[in-house]
Parts: sequence; C-alpha cells; structure tokens
Amino acid sequence: METGFALESGMSPGVRGRPPEVLFVCIHNAGRSQMAAALLDHRCEGRVRVRSAGSEPADRLNPAVVEAMAEIGLDISREFPKPLTDDAVHAADVVITMGCGDACPFFPGKRYLDWELEDPAGKPLATVRRIRDEIDGRVGALLAELLGEAAAG
Repeated sequence: METGFALESGMSPGVRGRPPEVLFVCIHNAGRSQMAAALLDHRCEGRVRVRSAGSEPADRLNPAVVEAMAEIGLDISREFPKPLTDDAVHAADVVITMGCGDACPFFPGKRYLDWELEDPAGKPLATVRRIRDEIDGRVGALLAELLGEAAAG
C-alpha cells in the first residue's frame, strides 16, 4: 500500500464523469473512519463522495467519538458502523485504511493509503480529540490534493 498520496499530473480520481469517491476503512467503523468521513464530507461541500466501512463492524459508534465530533459542530450520532464490501472498494477512487491490515480487498488501479492512527477505542475524550484533530489535518491535505489547493481552501 502507498503511504503517500499523489495523483498523476492533471489526473483527478473522479475521471468517470463524477466526483471522486473516497472510502475510509478501519476495523470497527466506530471511530477513526467515521471521524474521517464526517470531516471530509463537511469540508468537501459535495465535491467528493465519502463513505466509510469496517472489516469487523461494531454494534454502535464509540460514544467518545460522537462527543468529540459534536464539540466541533458535526453530529454523527445517527451514523452506524457499516460492513466493508468488495463493491464499496471497487467503487472508490481512493481507499484509506486505518489499522484494518490485510482485511481490505485489493483491486489493481485503486489508490490505497494507510493512515497510521491511534485507535480511539477505550481512550479518554482528550485522546479522542487529539486523534480527531490529526485526522482533520490529513483530511485537509487529502482534499487539497483531490481538488487542488485553491478548491480546498
């Protein structure tokens, strides 16, 4: 898997006549991938299709994650963990994994990034806030690369 993100010169992931699609994947889809999806969806203003999934979805979102996101005005309380499917990976232009290891299906021609992030499960709110902020920084950089520096501002 790639650890950086670079598009070929002049190439946008959404080359099929639609906005680029990003899939965030973690094990339980109850923390990191949910935060990343909500942050990108908020920042992109409809210019990117955003999804998240888990290789072993939990029953519900991590309550500390929901609280940390609410603190910055993003309500993810109605979200729920979703299972990772081959179809979701196939539809994505960029697949960003967060600790799911080899559980993510690999399709040639897809961009894969592995964001090494601490798992917020069982962590205090202060730690979840730090993880959220780290994800937000990465999401901002990703959006800048997907849409161009001026578009992401």
